Amino acid sequence: MDLTTVWFLFVGAMFIGYAMLDGFDLGVGVLHLLTRTDAERRITLNSIGPVWDGNEVWFVVGMGALFGAFPHVYAAMLSGFYVPFVLLLVALIFRGVAIEFRSKEHWGWWRSLWDGVFALGSAVPPVVFGIMIGNVIAGLPIGPSHEFTSSSFFALFHWYPLLVGLFVLSLFALHGALYLNLKTEGELQVRAKKWARWCFGVFLVLYLATTGATLFFYPHMIASFQHHWWAWTLVVLTVLAVANVPRSLHKGQEYRALVTSSCVIAGTFGLFGIGMFPTLLRSSLNPAWSLDVYNAASSPGTLKIMLIMAVIGMPFVLAYTLGVYWVFRGKVRKDKLHY
Repeated sequence: MDLTTVWFLFVGAMFIGYAMLDGFDLGVGVLHLLTRTDAERRITLNSIGPVWDGNEVWFVVGMGALFGAFPHVYAAMLSGFYVPFVLLLVALIFRGVAIEFRSKEHWGWWRSLWDGVFALGSAVPPVVFGIMIGNVIAGLPIGPSHEFTSSSFFALFHWYPLLVGLFVLSLFALHGALYLNLKTEGELQVRAKKWARWCFGVFLVLYLATTGATLFFYPHMIASFQHHWWAWTLVVLTVLAVANVPRSLHKGQEYRALVTSSCVIAGTFGLFGIGMFPTLLRSSLNPAWSLDVYNAASSPGTLKIMLIMAVIGMPFVLAYTLGVYWVFRGKVRKDKLHY
């Protein structure tokens, strides 16, 4: 395994980690307005309060790793997806602002305003992520100089990327509902479980639709499976994980349901990576103009130095993440709410 493949796996692991961790707190935000009282909304915010900003570190690390290991891909993505990235950053910024500002005043209209901003700021990122992933699968107008030949914003919004965007939104909403099922109790937990069932139904429909559309219109996503038979094992495991979500939910296995949905996310994004490898950005104009792990990578010396730094630094990131989740484990109780 060469350094470029190692960095492909490392960058992929960072984004999968981000999707699993920030996915549930984005999902909590998507479901935030379904709560009935101010106390319930405070519970949902407190359930992610200690971890949401730490979860976003994985996205920052992933983008930093992408910039260092595959700078040509980073440059092409930022130029082609400039407006979507701006929308993503604005949504994440206002989402954080909403969490902080909501409790500054007790006026009803004030809290309702920031509740709406929080919900919208949570729903936009998964849709934008899905739209970008859908365009990467479908192919992008990359020319011979490895730069975008079209910068039309609306060209990114054809039906397939929108379908993938809705699929990612449903996946994160399901993940968030299962997290609320784990962190809440009483009547709110009963309704969180009901939300999870509804979210699973929507997710399953979009999962089947997205999978079918991908296999029919973009068969190149399974071309590499002919050379890597073991990839079918991940397909089977992902399908089994999808089937185990409602089973765990029905049996009241709160932790297992959340872990299983994390496995669904890891399996789904892992299959996306396998389907794309070694391509990173596929050119819709000419496959020879695509960016892959070889023609878009930094020098071997740069990759080696970065790998040493990653090996030294990642244990600290993992230790911090595990420590925070361990300290703030357990249910969020109404009598201990911080307003």
